[in-house]
Amino acid sequence: MIILGIDPGTAIMGYGLIEKKGNVLKALDYSAWRTEANTPLPERLLLLHQELTGLISSRRPDEIAVEQLFFNRNTTTALAVGHARGIVLLAAAQHDIPVFEYTPLQVKQAVVGYGKAEKQQVQHMVKALLALSAIPKPDDTADALAIAICHAHSLKMNNKLGGSP
Repeated sequence: MIILGIDPGTAIMGYGLIEKKGNVLKALDYSAWRTEANTPLPERLLLLHQELTGLISSRRPDEIAVEQLFFNRNTTTALAVGHARGIVLLAAAQHDIPVFEYTPLQVKQAVVGYGKAEKQQVQHMVKALLALSAIPKPDDTADALAIAICHAHSLKMNNKLGGSP
């Protein structure tokens, strides 16, 4: 199974494509798309949509995992993440790919085993679980891989519970 993990954002959108074969996870592709700060929002969204649909068309993931919108004190950031999540949901729907959403707590729990783990702990576990030579940069890329790993670890439970996107 090929899983595309997305860490949504309008300035930086991280992505991580992994393959799950049995209990083995392998990183296939990972990076981040960046948009210029002075670019109007509609153009940023268009660029991110084009990049994402290009990746989906070429790599054909079976499922997409994305971080759920997390509200904290910064509503501007939450709105930007919401716009980026919309791009992910749209691209998935256009390609008829199921989307699964996970909270930051769920991702940390699945990757590190502790829901309040520090970002560095998650990054080190991503590196270890995928047998990478270095921690993926920028942080958004490591986060996207963590989201994909979370989904890979959740597949068995989702299937047992009859879960769906």
